[in-house]
Amino acid sequence: MNTATQKDFMEIVKGRRSIRVYDENVKISKEEMTQILEEATTAPSSLNLQPWRFVVIDSAEGKETLLPLASFNKRQVETSSAVIALFADYQMADYTEEIFDTAVERGMMPAEVRDRQVDMIKGIFKDAPKEMIKDSIMLDSGLVAMQLMLVARAHGYDTNPIGGYDKANIAEAFGLDKERYLPVMLLSIGKAAEEGYPSVRFPVDRITDWK
Repeated sequence: MNTATQKDFMEIVKGRRSIRVYDENVKISKEEMTQILEEATTAPSSLNLQPWRFVVIDSAEGKETLLPLASFNKRQVETSSAVIALFADYQMADYTEEIFDTAVERGMMPAEVRDRQVDMIKGIFKDAPKEMIKDSIMLDSGLVAMQLMLVARAHGYDTNPIGGYDKANIAEAFGLDKERYLPVMLLSIGKAAEEGYPSVRFPVDRITDWK
């Protein structure tokens, strides 16, 4: 990594703040939001099953639906360009063949590797307990969420990860099957209208053991 690229990357990582008030005059177009999500979803996932699902809430009607579900985070909902509701799909294994067939069609994987992988994945999920699946899809969704926040900064926007909202009702409020789609977090996104506060981090020697 050259010095300029490294500096840019470190500014993205170390300059990230959780922003709660945004410039209401700045709107992210559907085209740019699509690009942001495409770049975010290059994040890794277990067996490449990509369990993440997004609902981009950027209309007045959508935000009106969201507000009573995220009442402790009203400023983010009202001022951001959008709030992205991130869900994890318990049934992501249903897409196994589609994912691996596409990889073969694009010359990214030999057919025999595809066959082995598909058979293995079917075996894993045939009788997998729901709690095991939940652990996996929550981990994967955390990876895509963090990547989304960094990608947003690379596009000149800021974000705020939100865990305080009505998880019991948000799926149904936006037309999703709540038994299938597990709410992970909300992410507000837009152009910051105020600077976020820096926050304390433990030094590495406090949180790391070397063996």
